[in-house]
Amino acid sequence: PTKAKFIQGNVCDVDQVAKAISENSIEAIIHFAAFTSVAESVQFPEKYYENNFGSTMGVLGAIKKTNTVKNLIFSSTAAVYADPGSTPVSEKSAVNPVTAYGKSKWMSEIAIQDYCASSDLKATILRYFNVAGASQSCQYGQIGDEHTVLVKRAALAAVGKIPEMQIFGTDYPTPDGTAIRDYIHVEDLAELHVMALNNLSSGILNCGYGRGFSVRQVLEMMKKVSGRDFKTVEKSQRPGDLASVVADNRELLKILDWKPRFNDLEKICQSAYDWEVKELTRK
Repeated sequence: PTKAKFIQGNVCDVDQVAKAISENSIEAIIHFAAFTSVAESVQFPEKYYENNFGSTMGVLGAIKKTNTVKNLIFSSTAAVYADPGSTPVSEKSAVNPVTAYGKSKWMSEIAIQDYCASSDLKATILRYFNVAGASQSCQYGQIGDEHTVLVKRAALAAVGKIPEMQIFGTDYPTPDGTAIRDYIHVEDLAELHVMALNNLSSGILNCGYGRGFSVRQVLEMMKKVSGRDFKTVEKSQRPGDLASVVADNRELLKILDWKPRFNDLEKICQSAYDWEVKELTRK
């Protein structure tokens, strides 16, 4: 395979992106760039609108300027949905984001759809649920200790990089009182991007397994795979967090004929833990 070429620049800068498209004969774009912390977006909304929506407008502006890109894959989020309670959300479920993160992604979706309606660009919007884990080979994983996603934080606690795991909210209307999420392994999600690009169909697809796990279930699984009984501390709910968000992924399975390989919480937690163990040896 051809080695990827790295070009340093600002995705919000139309001219920089257009130059990269022209000089490299780009015909398709996968747009990942975004800040993703729900809690941070509540505290610093301007950061999320400027970067997340701004980067999308930069990409769309560059596409219009060069007129050579015909296909776009956009990384969106389940945070665009209204609170579904305990019901799995489909692509037709109500959209009503409650945080700047979700709103910045929804605004980006709207801009992309309007651009497609006025041009021959085809776009697939992938609404991620909770991306977790690392590659089975431990070659790829989340670098750094400041991530806020649950599986990553639990793995950090298991290897002793952080002193405790905080549980934000134990009074949700769920079986054990903690929030429920649909966790998708990063390698399955990566495969979905390739499949979506090869499929070239416009539309919105939920990227999840259709099954949710609570915060307590995730922490217990991480303790099991690591053999470490790390400390947990109960805190109050965070602004913007919903009780339960699980994907209705039937549309995804039908359109892309997708067969996930890592639909297993133990595999997800094991890969995240193995990555953190390997990170310790790199230091």
